[in-house]
Amino acid sequence: MPATSRSLSFPVQGDKENSAFFNEYLGKLLEERDSLGLSDMIHEIDAIMLTVEPGKSIEYIAELCLMSPYHYLVTLESESHWTHVLRIDMTAPDLIIREVKNDDIKGIFRSLNEVFPIGSSKPHSRYIGEILRVTNLHEVVKLQQRRGFRFFTQDEVRKLELPGNMAITKPSPYTHNIVAYWEREPEEPRVYALGVSSIRYDVQQACDTAKYRQKTLGIAELILPVDHLATRIYSQNREVAILEWLSLSSYYYWGSFDIVDQNSSTNVTKSIHYADELHSPAKVFTANNTPYFVNHFKIFPSPTENFVRNYGPRLHHIALAVKDGNQQGIENIEFVVDAIREQGKSFLLDVVGSKDEGLKQIFSSASEHSSLIIEYVQRFGGFQGFFTKDNVAELTHAAGIEEELLRIQAEAQKTIHVQ
Repeated sequence: MPATSRSLSFPVQGDKENSAFFNEYLGKLLEERDSLGLSDMIHEIDAIMLTVEPGKSIEYIAELCLMSPYHYLVTLESESHWTHVLRIDMTAPDLIIREVKNDDIKGIFRSLNEVFPIGSSKPHSRYIGEILRVTNLHEVVKLQQRRGFRFFTQDEVRKLELPGNMAITKPSPYTHNIVAYWEREPEEPRVYALGVSSIRYDVQQACDTAKYRQKTLGIAELILPVDHLATRIYSQNREVAILEWLSLSSYYYWGSFDIVDQNSSTNVTKSIHYADELHSPAKVFTANNTPYFVNHFKIFPSPTENFVRNYGPRLHHIALAVKDGNQQGIENIEFVVDAIREQGKSFLLDVVGSKDEGLKQIFSSASEHSSLIIEYVQRFGGFQGFFTKDNVAELTHAAGIEEELLRIQAEAQKTIHVQ
C-alpha cells in the first residue's frame, strides 16, 4: 500500500471523538481502496432511487417539480412497476421514482419497512439507494466481492425489476440502502434498463404545471441541485455505516460534529473527485450518541433514534442548495420558502441560521408520498460547511416533533383497523 493515501489527504473536520477501531480501519480501508484502484474507477453518484405507494408517483413528481430543479424525462414500464426518471442535467444526479402497480407486491424492500411502526403504514415507500458511475464494472465488482460485499444475482435483479444493466449490492445491514454500479463514460447517455420507454401525458402535464408555477413565482432559477443526502441510523451503527459507505464509494471522511443538545452527531462524507457537491452530493449520516434503552436514565432527547425506530434506518432528507443572493433585499432561501408556503407546502420551522454564521437552512414537512423531507440550504460567500450546531439542533428538534405526531397517528390508524 502507498505510504500516503490520496483518500486520506483531506483534513478532518469536527469535534466528535471516534473510536480506535474507526480510526484504524478508516486508514486501512481507504489505503486499500486507493491501492486497488477502486478510488479511481468509482466516480460520482449518477442517480438516486426510491419507491412510492401505488398511484402516488404523479402527485410526488408534481411536488418535486415545484420544490426542486428536477424535470420529468421519461417513464419506463415493467411488469409490476412504473419507473419515472427525473433529470436536471447531465452534471447532476437523476432521480428515479418507482411506483408499484399493485399493493400486494412483496419483496425485500417492502420487508424492510414492515417491522417499523410508521414504515409499515406505507410499506412500499422508501428510499432505495444510489447508483454510482464506474469505469470498469467487472473489475469493481470482482474487487468488492473479494472485500466481502455481496451483490444480487442477475436473476434476483430481474425478479425485483431493478435496472438490468447494473451490479447491485444487497441492502446494507446498517442503512438498509443499496449501492448500484454501472459502467458509463461521462459523455455517454444515462440509459436505465427498466422496461418499455414512453412519455406519459399525465406525468408530463403534472410536471409542466408545477414548472409553470415555479417560474411564475420567480424561484425557478434559485433552487439548485442536491447538496447532500442525509441518512439516519442506529447509534451503534454510526461508525460502521460510514466505513461501509467509504468502502463502496470513492468518498472521503470529511468529519463529525457532536450535537449535544439533541444527543446526536452529524457525520459527513464527500467525493474525492468533485469538490462541488452539486455534481456528486455529500453523504451525511446522523445517529444518536446513546442507544434508546439508556435514555430514560438521564432523560436524553432522542429524535434521531426515535426516527430510526419508527421508520427503520433510511434516508431522512434530501438537501437542495439555494443560489446565494437576494430578491429585493430578501435572501433567496427566504424568498423560495415564502413562495412554496403560498402553494400550500408546510415547513417544520422558520429558516434558521444567518449570513454571519455562513449559511441558512430549513426543513419542509415530510412528504406524504415518500416520507422524505426536503431541506433548503443557502451558503453565503462560499461558506464550505454543512451546518452550524445551533442550526442542526433546531432542525433535529423540529423534525422529531413531527415524527412523534406521525407515530401517534400511525398507531391510532392501526387501532382503528384492528377494531
